[in-house]
Amino acid sequence: MGGGRGAQLRASSGAPQRGGGGLNRGPIDIGAQKAANAEAPKIAHLGRRIAELFAPHRVALTITVVLVIASAALAVIPPLLTQRAFDDGLFPPAGHPNLPVLGWIVTAMIVVFVVSSLLGVWQAYLTATVGNKVMGALRVRLFSHLQAMELGFFTRTKTGIIQSRLQNDVGGVAGVLTNTVSSVLGNTVTVISAFVAMIILDWRLTIVAIVLMPFMVIAQRRVGQVRARIAGQTQESLSEMTAITQETLSVSGILLSKSFARQQTEIGRYTDENRNQITLQVRQAMSGQWFFALVSIFLSSVPAIVYLLAGYLAVGGAETITAGTIVAFTTVQSRLLFPLIGLMRVALDLQTSSALFARIFEYLDLKPAITDRADAVPVPTDAALGRVEFDHVSFSYPDADGEKHPTLDDVSFAIEPGQFAAFVGPSGAGKTTVSYLVPRLYDATSGSVRFAGVDVRDIAAHDLVDHIGIVSQETYLFHATIAENLRYARPDATDAELEAAARAANIHATIASFPEGYDTVVGERGYRLSGGEKQRIAIARVLLKDPEVLVLDEATSALDTISERVVQTAIDDAARGRTTIAIAHRLSTIIAADVIFVVEAGRIVEQGTHAELLVSGGVYAQLYSEQVGPHAGAHAESA
Repeated sequence: MGGGRGAQLRASSGAPQRGGGGLNRGPIDIGAQKAANAEAPKIAHLGRRIAELFAPHRVALTITVVLVIASAALAVIPPLLTQRAFDDGLFPPAGHPNLPVLGWIVTAMIVVFVVSSLLGVWQAYLTATVGNKVMGALRVRLFSHLQAMELGFFTRTKTGIIQSRLQNDVGGVAGVLTNTVSSVLGNTVTVISAFVAMIILDWRLTIVAIVLMPFMVIAQRRVGQVRARIAGQTQESLSEMTAITQETLSVSGILLSKSFARQQTEIGRYTDENRNQITLQVRQAMSGQWFFALVSIFLSSVPAIVYLLAGYLAVGGAETITAGTIVAFTTVQSRLLFPLIGLMRVALDLQTSSALFARIFEYLDLKPAITDRADAVPVPTDAALGRVEFDHVSFSYPDADGEKHPTLDDVSFAIEPGQFAAFVGPSGAGKTTVSYLVPRLYDATSGSVRFAGVDVRDIAAHDLVDHIGIVSQETYLFHATIAENLRYARPDATDAELEAAARAANIHATIASFPEGYDTVVGERGYRLSGGEKQRIAIARVLLKDPEVLVLDEATSALDTISERVVQTAIDDAARGRTTIAIAHRLSTIIAADVIFVVEAGRIVEQGTHAELLVSGGVYAQLYSEQVGPHAGAHAESA
């Protein structure tokens, strides 16, 4: 986009937490991280909670169970028919093949195979449908729960780690959800029915076939515990890789690494974690391979042992085992190999996926710090609508060590409907925290924040936010068209209403000059637009919402003088007739405010109009003289 409408380059790795906390990105303790990875979260009643995910699909699961049992029952028939084919059709006592009998037996076998295959297709459809529906519902449930979490949760947690829970962890259990029901039921019934068939054929041979099974079960449990631990470590590593990707490949991250020529450092971070991921993936893939190799060797050797035992019994004068029995038994036993190994693999997968389910439920068990009360009321629409009041409010951001340091300390003030109130003061004084408490992005530690005369904790959160519009310093635009970004405030807004809001924000002429107008794609975070253009689109978006209270959080502090003047004009027009709370960095933007509150160290130390505060000669007068004095630029940046 020409005409000076380039992206305003602002290298930033993330927004610092203002009002008492900053972005702390120190060196990572790899040893501590790996130790934490090895500890999967402990979730009570995990098995029951996983089973509850399938509760809405009882009918489909019941049909699946019936199909699995029917398929397993049919699987017993072919070996028995094989025995009869040998003993009654091919090698009957009469000595000559009995072709009519053999024909009926072969026909019966084909019918069984056809019916079994059709049941298998139906069963596969049901299990795939149920599994994917459960996985989809789990993903939406987790996403919805994260939407309900308070702002503080997201300031403490890397975005990439949250994304990993949604994508990698839920995706990691997808196969288990899809295949577990059919695999467990099908393989269990097949194994049991195969054992029954083997006993019917010859109990002595059956003992030989199952003598080592208890040892296999014990070994499988040990292997499963190892795989579950490795799975937890693997998912933590994936989370870290996702976080690195999200941080470094975003527009802001790329600008930062290029600005400091740290691309190789970021590549090194990613390479190190990728190497860790490869090691974990190989360990997970190889864990249990020796176990399954031994199981396979044993089960594959059983036919040879059966032949030897049959010869021994025949030589020893015991009851002779017929050729049909030997063929049928080895056929059943060979068919037992795959379902038995499959059943053991599913058991391992369930143990492995328990770590992933635990990570998912760990997030689902988080309790949002800010929720509606059962008796929450809507915002009153009487004459007090637009009134904002703080009554002895104190607030603290919890630090990483769990300790709390007050950001606001016993703050009280009242803003009347339609007033323009500004909050000024040094950086870190607590100004932005005021703007967080009004829409209840955080709850006051003590005291009361009232909106339209009602404590915000008694108001339904959705209704409260409907009456408040926020324009922040760091404007966020989606990678979508200008029209779609504007309609985020009101999805049903008409084109005429979009244009009216854009005109009121002094941005319509600029949008109209773009080749695609309102259909112009703004790029990730709006980086195809200049800072002033993004801010005016954000103002237009708020105007489309038409709130009674407007919160401006240093909306012009990052702009150049010309852009600031244009945006300030738009802000003045937007504020007209509304209660406006402005967090100001440049004092020139709030000279006309009805009341100015000066915040220092979490307390309101002065309040009054611009003229009154200058006359008093206090903190505000000093800040103002620094910004309009001969060294205004330097002082303005440090204020």
